[in-house]
Amino acid sequence: MSSWFRALRDSIVSSFENIEDTHCEGPLADKPAGRFVVSNTKRKSGDNSEAGGGLMSIMRNGRVFEKVGVNISTVFGSLSEGAKTAMATRKKVSVEKVDDRFWASGISVVAHMQNPHCPAVHMNTRMFWTPSSWWFGGGSDLNPCIEGEEDTSLFHSDLKICCDAHDINYYPRFKKWADEYFYIPHREKTRGVGGIFFDDLSTGDWLRDFKFTQDVGRVFLPTFLTIINRRRNKAWTEVEKDVQHYHRGLYAEYNLVYDRGTKFGLETGHDPDAVLMSLPPVAKWY
Repeated sequence: MSSWFRALRDSIVSSFENIEDTHCEGPLADKPAGRFVVSNTKRKSGDNSEAGGGLMSIMRNGRVFEKVGVNISTVFGSLSEGAKTAMATRKKVSVEKVDDRFWASGISVVAHMQNPHCPAVHMNTRMFWTPSSWWFGGGSDLNPCIEGEEDTSLFHSDLKICCDAHDINYYPRFKKWADEYFYIPHREKTRGVGGIFFDDLSTGDWLRDFKFTQDVGRVFLPTFLTIINRRRNKAWTEVEKDVQHYHRGLYAEYNLVYDRGTKFGLETGHDPDAVLMSLPPVAKWY
């Protein structure tokens, strides 16, 4: 699992830097091409022993990407009391029945773009193991501040093709889950145009579930690159940039208040900079 997430990470990082290199016309083409800054992350357990870590790769203020993070991690140890309670709630068992040993590995990608016509995007896949069970989770969702219907259509179409290759029930089920999961109750709206979200995926066939998780990661890059190439040369106005900044407020609110990954990362003592890399570089509120 860790090797797969590292290979996917390497492919995404390379492709995004290539986008920066080839952006030679249109807005901000005269800027230096962006590059990822890579650092190791470490996690300490409650007794201060090593408990895994990963790679945090962040590109800031590029030609096309205003901020993009591609993080991988493999962590292990014992769940905190808060994390045990959260897991017991999700698994609908008593806290006493939760074995607190765990191992988890995954990749998280969040891109906030310079051009307000180019949507922000999120993709995450992961595997979680405990002595009593294992499961996969993740998904991908598109977050435009100025929606392009053809972008939304392509994004969902490619995700449906990916899902249908494994189970024709996956796309409607996981799309509905995303629509509900990425809903912001206090704003009474979703943070974007959706995608798919799945969690606790454990059919009993580990290889089958792993292959589906791999394909969710594989479909992300060509789909998003197509959308970037459609939009990156389009001129924008300051008003449109302002719209983007206000829309980013929704993204920040969701990730800080509701996102499971943020809560789990902070609950289990992972590097807070890596956990919070999903936040936009600039956002506004009315």
